[in-house]
Amino acid sequence: MPSVKLKNQTGKDVGSLDLSDDDFGRQPNVPVMHQVVTAQLAHRRAGTQSTKTRAEVSGGGKKPYKQKGTGNARQGSTRSPQFSGGGVALGPKPRKYSQKTPKKMIKIALQSALSDRANEGKVVVVDSWNFETPKTSAAQAALAALNLDGRVLVVVRRDEINAIRSFRNLPEVQLIEIGELNAYDVLCNDYIVFSKASLPGASKDGQ
Repeated sequence: MPSVKLKNQTGKDVGSLDLSDDDFGRQPNVPVMHQVVTAQLAHRRAGTQSTKTRAEVSGGGKKPYKQKGTGNARQGSTRSPQFSGGGVALGPKPRKYSQKTPKKMIKIALQSALSDRANEGKVVVVDSWNFETPKTSAAQAALAALNLDGRVLVVVRRDEINAIRSFRNLPEVQLIEIGELNAYDVLCNDYIVFSKASLPGASKDGQ
């Protein structure tokens, strides 16, 4: 069973914590992570790109010149794709890019991503966030005390209001509620920071 040192907001060790084998002790499944992340990015695409075919472009009702005798190739409309201002042949049309992904696969991808970060020592667990009032400088001080640099994903509970308001203005920090945790956001950040309350599958800490 993997374990991490439990820290307080000032960066001091206050014990140890056993992590869930299911969530943090899994062998990372790279193909599943790739498929789930690809599907998640595809779902973000608006799919609103659109071009007009020759039937949708206005004008071009008259034959540009007579059929024979000009020496040019015969043409029926100036709105054909070969003309400037004409329609687009085989151009993009609005479509949905979303892919169906089984819930079990999404769960395995998240567990694989968390396990990968845990194997690299990039999972940090704080006993609790003790912000008396929302203060961005206090959040910066907490990250410095925990020796966290680079991109940091802070996982919070909805009732941790002061922590949310303290971290939300830091450009290097991404805030996410525990119910919205996903493989893509885990993989996009260098460190994952949980409070003890927001840690998935945590068991009792041992001193």
